[in-house]
Amino acid sequence: MRTRPRNSVINSRTIAVASLIAATASLAVAALPSAPPSLAAPATTAPAAKSAIQATKAAKPAPMPKLKLQRVAPEVVLRRPIQVVFEPASDKRMYVVEQAGRILVLDPTDREAKEAPVFLDMRKQVNSRGNEEGLLSVVFHPDFAKNHFFFTYYTAMNADNKRVDVLSRWSVDKETQVAKPDSESILLTVDDPYSNHNGGTVLFGRDGMLYLSCGDGGAANDPLFAGQDLGSLLAKVLRIDVDHPEGDRPYGIPKDNPFISVPGARPEIWAYGLRNVWRMSFDRTTGELWAGDVGQNQYEEVDVVVKGGNYGWNAREGLHEFGGGQPGKFGSDYISPIVEYSHSDGVSITGGYVSRCAKYPTMDGIYLYADLVSCRIWGLRADKGALLAGPEVLLTTRNQLPTSFGEANDGSLYLVTFEGSQDPRAKGAVWHIAPAQ
Repeated sequence: MRTRPRNSVINSRTIAVASLIAATASLAVAALPSAPPSLAAPATTAPAAKSAIQATKAAKPAPMPKLKLQRVAPEVVLRRPIQVVFEPASDKRMYVVEQAGRILVLDPTDREAKEAPVFLDMRKQVNSRGNEEGLLSVVFHPDFAKNHFFFTYYTAMNADNKRVDVLSRWSVDKETQVAKPDSESILLTVDDPYSNHNGGTVLFGRDGMLYLSCGDGGAANDPLFAGQDLGSLLAKVLRIDVDHPEGDRPYGIPKDNPFISVPGARPEIWAYGLRNVWRMSFDRTTGELWAGDVGQNQYEEVDVVVKGGNYGWNAREGLHEFGGGQPGKFGSDYISPIVEYSHSDGVSITGGYVSRCAKYPTMDGIYLYADLVSCRIWGLRADKGALLAGPEVLLTTRNQLPTSFGEANDGSLYLVTFEGSQDPRAKGAVWHIAPAQ
């Protein structure tokens, strides 16, 4: 999520106008090459892209349906909602994350609800002064039914009044089903000198590991050159084991993380060269990790993140050389995005999900993503890193700014929006996504 395309401030009053841009988009596409083995050893490589001949011979992908939205709990007032998540195995309790630091609970089927109970209010811990600061992401432990743990990722001010990004674990009272406000255990803090480019998404893979996206530290153009610096946790996707602490760390390092044996590298790193991943998700069928990476001056991109992968920032922006960028000492064999789009089509990507809901077979296999400012939602189909169909604009939300997508346990997808502006007290909404026909 961002507010300064081309390094200038977006006037929040003009955002609704931006959503009226024509709903066609010219997007450059690229196949996904292998991750550089010299950097990721003993990492696996990214899936090989199909050749043009193979793609021609492949069966024609099913058409992508246009989308429709139905508002969830239309009478409930939400303030700057930026994520919805669900407990494992329960779709009756939708958790709505407000950027200022509250987590609310909704029943997504209750259209008569007037208010949402508070699950956790952690506004005292959260620094939400900047437009991109706040409580950014929440996830429940895969074994939540047994251990009652969930995790938060947020921005804060430390004891020295310096900005930091914080990953914490919390406990839930199993009787009241409300978070225990004094149960926070901080697992990781990352120094983050600026108010923008904080990432981030926290989620679990089906391997049981916790994944976290961290932005490049902010300002503009990656002044810290964090993107290509394996000694920094900024501009990375991290992977840690929260169930097995090691030594002084309150978490463990998975033995198959790609940079454990690289001198000077942080062992938590899973992939790097990512400017500011705003939302990532796992395809529940293939296990692929999809990410929307917010660009700098010209291009937004969609990536499939693989073990040991280098995605090029700040030597590249999308598929293009970035002026003033620095390749770094670990080489320049970069993984290209699945697609990119220019700032004539939008300026701040919101990553989404691959649809896998059995109720909507026409949407199966479509990756949905959006742009915060142009308010477009695109869909594409890909197979093992090769683009098969799209991207196509499936819906333009007009006065609703897409901040996030969500996925229920049954695969149903949801959209989270700000209504009309990015004002600090902006109201927002949650929408159920379905095919239009």
